[in-house]
Amino acid sequence: MSILQLKWLYGKMKNLPLSTLMPAPNATSRFSDRVENYVLYRPGYPLEALQALRTECSLAPNHAIADIASGTGIWTRTMLENGNPVFGVEPNAGMREAGERLLAAFPRFTSVAGTAEETTLASQSIDFVTAAQAAHWFDRKRSRREFVRILRPGGWLALLWNERLTDTTPFLRDYEQLLLTYGTDYKEVRHERTTDAVNEFFDPVPYQERTFEMRQEFDYEGVEGRLLSSSYAPGPDHPQHGPMLTELRRVFNAHAVSGRAIFEYKTRLYFGRLRESA
Repeated sequence: MSILQLKWLYGKMKNLPLSTLMPAPNATSRFSDRVENYVLYRPGYPLEALQALRTECSLAPNHAIADIASGTGIWTRTMLENGNPVFGVEPNAGMREAGERLLAAFPRFTSVAGTAEETTLASQSIDFVTAAQAAHWFDRKRSRREFVRILRPGGWLALLWNERLTDTTPFLRDYEQLLLTYGTDYKEVRHERTTDAVNEFFDPVPYQERTFEMRQEFDYEGVEGRLLSSSYAPGPDHPQHGPMLTELRRVFNAHAVSGRAIFEYKTRLYFGRLRESA
């Protein structure tokens, strides 16, 4: 299981400023009020994903990486630990500030206020563009054009995300139903939409796919934090917030084993070289 260690994160989080903004449909601002839960309860990514980039794309520590929508730096940290210089491009101020604090010990990390469509990075300055748990927010045509601009000739694009399994256990089936019932726009932002259209980022060049298994195990506090880290979970001022948490407690009590519940994921990795469209 690949997740950030909570003991380490609690120490890093205690001085983070937290926004009081409400969630917004805008992809740039909708995580502003859930930074802390995002840092503490979002899953990481299997090390097999990094190994695949090393093996299949010859990723080496000297390669410059632009991690797009880097957020609080969960995937960014993996690449920094590989020795790479990483430009974390993040449009949301709260998420960017959290990433800057959590990654302050890495001298090869550069925080950038930018978007997938306008990174502000120099042309042909990057060897790998990556995006973790974020590609579904991008304007595909505009971001692809921007990635081609900043990549050096022969550069790589790697997209990855954790796809939460929805029907492998009674807990996951009931959790999925909870999201369908209470999520503000859950159906519209599910990752299946990006999976079905991932070729739009790579065409006309072929790409490859790899999948890995991963899981998280939580007590009730962790399950609640995991839910509230999601952009589609209604916030404290929403009328559905209370009923949603009541149902979450019921689901947890019905299915937890020894006070723990398990989230299962399929991590999807897509990678390929980019060049100008014909």
